[in-house]
Amino acid sequence: MSPAACGNLSLVAALLALSGAALAQQSAIRIGHVAPTSGWMAVVGQESENGARMAIDELNARGTSLGGQKVRFELVAEDDAADPAKAVTVAQKLVAAEVKGVVGHLTSGATIAASKIYNAAGIPQISPSATSPAFTDQGHKTAFRVIASDSVVGGTLGRYALTDLKAARFALIDDGTPYGQGLVEQFGKAVAAGGASVVHALHTNDKAVDFADVLAPVKASRPDVIFFGGMASQAGPMLAQMKGLGIDARFMGGDGICTPDLALRAKGSAADGQVVCASPGGIDRSDDPDAARFLGAYAKRFNAEVRFYGPYAYDAVMLMADAMVRADSSDPAKFLPALAATRDFRGVTGTIAFGARGDVQSPALSIYTYRAQKKELLRVVR
Repeated sequence: MSPAACGNLSLVAALLALSGAALAQQSAIRIGHVAPTSGWMAVVGQESENGARMAIDELNARGTSLGGQKVRFELVAEDDAADPAKAVTVAQKLVAAEVKGVVGHLTSGATIAASKIYNAAGIPQISPSATSPAFTDQGHKTAFRVIASDSVVGGTLGRYALTDLKAARFALIDDGTPYGQGLVEQFGKAVAAGGASVVHALHTNDKAVDFADVLAPVKASRPDVIFFGGMASQAGPMLAQMKGLGIDARFMGGDGICTPDLALRAKGSAADGQVVCASPGGIDRSDDPDAARFLGAYAKRFNAEVRFYGPYAYDAVMLMADAMVRADSSDPAKFLPALAATRDFRGVTGTIAFGARGDVQSPALSIYTYRAQKKELLRVVR
C-alpha cells in the first residue's frame, strides 16, 4: 500500500472517529408512550401516539442541549390494549428500558394500574386522557395529568347552565354509582352557589330501565334543567320517557352521556339542542395560532382530523422536555421537581399549570349538544 493510500485511510479513520464522538455526545433520551393501539380503542390510542411522535420529531428538529451536550429524543411506543393487567407488564418493560418519562396511559384503569410501577421507579408519568380522580388521589409524586378530572366536570357544567343557559330551577338525578353521585354533587354545589334552586335530588340505579318513579315528581316541579349523573345507556331511555310524559326541560350530563349514539339510544325523542353534555378536553380551533398550527400539521401528516387526545399527548411530551431543560438534566430525580413546579407552560391545549397533586389547573371542557341526531360542538370552556 502506498504512503498516499495509507494517509487517506488515516484521514477516513479520523473522520469516522470524530463522527462517532459526535454521535456519542448526542445522547438519546427515551420517552415512553402507552395507549391501546389494538382492540376497540385503537383509533383513540393511535391518535395519542401520533401526537407524541409529532412532539418528538419537532424537538429533534429544533435541537436541545442538556448539561452542555446536544441530545436527541426517542419515542418508545407500547400498546396496553386498555387492559390494566397488560398495562402493568408494559410499565415494567419501560422501566427496564430506562425511559426517562412516560406519556400515558390512555384509560383510567390502565393509568392507575401502571402508576404504581412508575412511582416505585421514580419515573414521571403524564397522562393525556385519564380522568378518574383516583389517579392523582393516590398521592404519587410522579403522577400528572393534562386533562380535566371527573371531579371538575360537574362544577363546570353547573356554571355553564347558569351563565349560558340562564337556567334557575334544577332537578338532579344520579345512577347510584360513585361516578354519577360525584358528578351530581359537584353540579349541585355549583348551581347552588350561583343562587339557583334545586327542586329535586333523586336517585335511581345503574340497572334501571323504567324511570317513572323519578320523572313523575320532576314533571310536577317543572325544572329548567334535569341533570343526570350516569351513562348514555340509561340517558337515552330516560329522554324517551321524558318525551312521553311531556317533560321538555333541558337534559344535561357529563362525559358518560356524551357519546355519538346518545340520540339513537333516545330513539329520536330528544329535540334539537335539548341535550347539553361535556367531555374533558378540547382546544379552541378558532383563535389560537398554536392550536391552529398543530391541527393543520396533524391533518397534513396523518391525513386525518384530530378527534381525541392527540394534542394532549403532544403537550405532555413537550412539557416533559421543557422540565428537563429547566432542570438542565434528563435525570428523573432532577427534572421531576421542575415538572411539578410547572405554572405557565404554553401548550397547544392552553396554558398548563399543575396543582399539588399533579392535576392540571383550569382544564378545558368541550360542551356539546345534539342536532338532527348528531353530536355538535358548542364551545370549549374552562
